[in-house]
Amino acid sequence: MTADIHIREACRDDVAALAAMFAQDSLGGHGDTADAADLHLYLAAFDRISASPNDRLFVAMIDDEVVGTFQTTLITSLTGRGATNLTVEAVHTRHDRRGMGIGAAMVRHAIEQGRANGVRLVQLMSNAARQDAHRFYERLGFRHSHYGFKMKMP
Repeated sequence: MTADIHIREACRDDVAALAAMFAQDSLGGHGDTADAADLHLYLAAFDRISASPNDRLFVAMIDDEVVGTFQTTLITSLTGRGATNLTVEAVHTRHDRRGMGIGAAMVRHAIEQGRANGVRLVQLMSNAARQDAHRFYERLGFRHSHYGFKMKMP
């Protein structure tokens, strides 16, 4: 089932809905919350993302309702003769709206943003426990090519 999905850049008014969506994700382990007392933390992060020339935060909308989100970051390095890559982060569809084509629409939008910026590749990471997400990304043309490592800071 594909709904009428509109993707746009996020605005500050979307932040509470995004925090609530992340708070419903028990598998991610990010410790997100919909508690209004912590909204200022999400707003501060939103302001940092908005101020960055290389970062963009998007929302997927159906009928004026936030149903998904993702963030993109352009990264230029000396490898690949100074190539620029696009990293897609925090792809998330609201739990009650999954299976409607929202995730695919968001990822395709990110890929098009990369194409418009002349990137060499589009990359993303996915939690190792998210096997359904891995199959989803592979269906969209991504290939498992690297191991990722993380270090949580105290």
